[in-house]
Amino acid sequence: MRGVILIQSALIVLSIAASAPAPATAEGAIGRIKTASGEVTVVRGGASQKVAPGDGVYQSDAFATGPDGSLGITFTDNSMMSLGPDSKLTLDQFRFDTTTHEGVFDSSLAKGTLAVKSGQIVKQTPEAMKVRTPGALLGVRGTEFVVRADGGGR
Repeated sequence: MRGVILIQSALIVLSIAASAPAPATAEGAIGRIKTASGEVTVVRGGASQKVAPGDGVYQSDAFATGPDGSLGITFTDNSMMSLGPDSKLTLDQFRFDTTTHEGVFDSSLAKGTLAVKSGQIVKQTPEAMKVRTPGALLGVRGTEFVVRADGGGR
């Protein structure tokens, strides 16, 4: 009888553990931090933390740089983004098929400066990358661009 109770308890614990959300792992990363200097943080899962080169980047990450901060990210499709001082960027949606190179890449720049060099997603599907700012929605069809958002909006 005691053995049956222990097995049932173990099954309950395993069931609860299996239904819990998985922590962000390297396998789920959509990119990597290449450079980070000055004050740079990411909000992930409601918690803010500092970033460092080599850290994984995940969908829905929200990055902020301080007055002396800058950030460089390389994504799995070889797109590159550089965020300047006093900037806020959210990675809204990223999907990339490594076989077909099809995907979607949407981000939002709330304020600051962002330089982008598009990767394989845009080469496969030119309209697949979008950057939202408080005043505009940019559909990326070229390979490199820079945008600045003042944080206002109309």
